[in-house]
Amino acid sequence: MSLVRLLGFTTLACGCVVGKYREVATSREVNYVEEKGQTCASHGHRGNHTVATYTPSNALPLAFTKKAS
Repeated sequence: MSLVRLLGFTTLACGCVVGKYREVATSREVNYVEEKGQTCASHGHRGNHTVATYTPSNALPLAFTKKAS
């Protein structure tokens, strides 16, 4: 387990809430599913698990709507 800093979060179209974090030691950015949406059918979206940063060509990259202060 490593120390991370919250950068921001957003709600995906499927209803899942994703948080973007930066590991303090390595500066690597990681996206976690904070809460799975009630109507989400994606098996890749599981609470407290990472989300791949890959986005299909028809999807927009994650744009975080809230920034941590």
